[in-house]
Amino acid sequence: MFKKIICFFKRDVVLSAAFILAIVSCFIVPPDSAYIGYIDFNTLIMLFCLMLIVEGMREQNLFQYIGGHILKRVHTGRSVVITLVFLCFFGSMLITNDVSLITFVPFGLMILKMTGLTDRACIVVVLMTIAANLGSMFTPIGNPQNLYLYSLSGMNVGQFLWLMLPYTAAAALLLLICIFLGAPKSRLQIDEKPVRIKNVRRLYFYLFLFILCLLTVAGILDHRILLVLVLVSILITRRLLLLRVDYPLLLTFIFFFIFTGNINRMEELRTIIAALISGHEKTVGILCSQIISNVPAAMLLSGYTQNIPGLIIGTNVGGLGTLIASMASLISYKQMALQYPEHKKKYIGIFTLLNLLFLIILWIL
Repeated sequence: MFKKIICFFKRDVVLSAAFILAIVSCFIVPPDSAYIGYIDFNTLIMLFCLMLIVEGMREQNLFQYIGGHILKRVHTGRSVVITLVFLCFFGSMLITNDVSLITFVPFGLMILKMTGLTDRACIVVVLMTIAANLGSMFTPIGNPQNLYLYSLSGMNVGQFLWLMLPYTAAAALLLLICIFLGAPKSRLQIDEKPVRIKNVRRLYFYLFLFILCLLTVAGILDHRILLVLVLVSILITRRLLLLRVDYPLLLTFIFFFIFTGNINRMEELRTIIAALISGHEKTVGILCSQIISNVPAAMLLSGYTQNIPGLIIGTNVGGLGTLIASMASLISYKQMALQYPEHKKKYIGIFTLLNLLFLIILWIL
């Protein structure tokens, strides 16, 4: 049993770090009744519900069905790359960056084999990864740190979208420039077997639940009501989905809530960190994300500043750069390492180069 626990934590470095930080902070600030106030239950409820619903939609082949229908209308290598990259870009806005990559990277590698474009696999998957990380920054539900920071910010959905619009538009333009400079113009014929929706009625049901999530983000529906509706519905219709929830991510959030809550009660340390961050939220968010990834960075830094919009920009742009700046990037790397183990070094080189290029441009913006 002990070995299983060790293996579990070895598989998730961020969860392990969060757990250790939480435990250490508990020795400094002993557990008391204030601990329950550390936890942002609204963020945890929204993450949990979205994971269940998106897994349900993925099980019904919705995303591959959409991708297949779009690919039927493309006829050149360039249009194939544009389709794959922007499936990740726009998909991540609604189904999160990690789910977008889990769904579309294997699909993309399959399409590249079918069209004879395997020599472009590294750069295409890198662009798909960048697209997922940057597309997800546009919406409050695009990635976990957005959900958390949005709940702290007091902004409405329109204000959040307006804040991230310039960065999202710039990211789309940069992606298009990269594709037009590097993708082949040769004509192709894609003979892909059509993907069918498994159960249309069940898919409509998941879409209805997804709309309830959007209403909750907009402040129209209470988080507790959403949790009851989604949980009861899934228990009745498809309880197996409960096994597919990313519980390590939820645990990571809880551990970081405990750690940051305890740090905030250390007055002297809080004063020092707040002084360092003040006026530099975007830059500190970017730099911190390179070391501990953007989700922990958002949770750690949010306790030391009132400038949450600056932190939203910093931790989203900070998802670019190193391979761990956004943990979703590891999903693509694992897929490439599995199918093309001989190209791991090449992939990391292209990944680092393009990520730094995008990061510098958006940082300046």
